[in-house]
Amino acid sequence: MVLKFSGDIDELAYPFIFEDSSLCDFEILTDELCTYVGLAISQLPDDQVRQSLSWLQPRIFHLNGSIRGKCGIFEADIIKLKADYHYFRNQVTDSNKRFVLPRGIGAVVQLHQCRSLSKKVVRQLVNVDAEGKKIPATLPRFSNLLVNYFFALTRVLNQQAEIEEPEYISINYPKPEAK
Repeated sequence: MVLKFSGDIDELAYPFIFEDSSLCDFEILTDELCTYVGLAISQLPDDQVRQSLSWLQPRIFHLNGSIRGKCGIFEADIIKLKADYHYFRNQVTDSNKRFVLPRGIGAVVQLHQCRSLSKKVVRQLVNVDAEGKKIPATLPRFSNLLVNYFFALTRVLNQQAEIEEPEYISINYPKPEAK
């Protein structure tokens, strides 16, 4: 049986929900990501992290719509997001940790979820591309940058809250050599 729209608009969650492609999966993931960003915003004081996330949230919906419609992620968005990422990353005092076990309270938990979802968004772009859909170059760049940005935010917020973040050192891969 092939699932399809019943014809009753009240029974349709999303116009493309029955589509057999990765486009809809990408849109659902970016919708979820936007929701988690909103949840994190609601738990933060009016500070630089909240302001940065408030700027970012509508752009995640721009990312969402860019897969079918006109591309809504521009070079200026990447430049701004990268500047915010560097700003927050530079606030981390123990930046020698490559990766930490995801811990924290409040907004930090949602931002760790945003980091993980951003990886899924990138993977979904890979799937969409593999299906032959042309992907604007700004989308994977922006989406990959989101992962690093959210990681930096979790580090800053945990540092401010004095929450210990144990470094995760993989036993599966050799440690990178110092440069």
